Amino acid sequence: MAKVAFLGLGVMGYPMAGHLQKAGHEVTVYNRTAAKAEAWVKEHGGAMATTPAKAAEGCDFVMACVGNDDDLRGVCVGEEGAFQGMKAGAVFVDHTTVSAKVTTELYADAQGRGIAFVDGPISGGQAGAENGVLSVMCGGDQAAYDAAEPIIDAYARICRRIGDSGAGQLTKMCNQIAIAGVVQGLSEALHFAEKAGLDGRAVVEVISQGAAGSWQMSNRYETMLDDHFDHGFAVDWMRKDLGICLDAADETQASLPLTALVDQFYKDVQKLGGGRWDTSSLLKRLRALD
Repeated sequence: MAKVAFLGLGVMGYPMAGHLQKAGHEVTVYNRTAAKAEAWVKEHGGAMATTPAKAAEGCDFVMACVGNDDDLRGVCVGEEGAFQGMKAGAVFVDHTTVSAKVTTELYADAQGRGIAFVDGPISGGQAGAENGVLSVMCGGDQAAYDAAEPIIDAYARICRRIGDSGAGQLTKMCNQIAIAGVVQGLSEALHFAEKAGLDGRAVVEVISQGAAGSWQMSNRYETMLDDHFDHGFAVDWMRKDLGICLDAADETQASLPLTALVDQFYKDVQKLGGGRWDTSSLLKRLRALD
């Protein structure tokens, strides 16, 4: 078993850190709001620290799941950042969805300090984190990944190294691009069914068994039809992720016309006051156009 720090106890990080503790690792947690860390220790045991640097002291692995590029820089190299407390040879694993640019920057910084850095963004939503069945897509040096994979397995259904540093974040961009199109398609199908006077549940029961079937259809159609959008990943975070995708597309000269369009549809959802609604709320936008 390993000595592990976990930085960031949001809806994803809180259960992920819990799985590490249940797996028998010695876990120290840090969260910007200390009350969340106190609650985690009360529930799971382990220890808490007041800074990322203190959490990382003596640890073999430091995991992070925070909000964005600036948050990640803060917990890594900010005042009392984790890199200051990590011992030589330790491995930092970033589960945040961030830009490949900040990943490259932090990977180089870590190398200069004699520590390893693996970008390992996650997919599977809050339910995947709670049930320990996340998909983890990784980039970084092979040796660092090989060391970290058995630790990540505590909350992963699948974990793969895709390539060198940044490859994990680029793969997560592919994930978000694919989701955006699928959710818009499902929203339009359900909207069309409603306008045509069809029973949406009956429609999905049939089409979900054929080529139209998807995870989004199986797990979100009922709440969408019921106009409930408080499940899973928020629109504000999806727009953050799609912005990262579109910036990377400019750099790589990739064409993402559908992604750009759906990003604007999510902007419309934000204007409706739905920034904290889940991503399936694209249907809410279509209903608002009636």
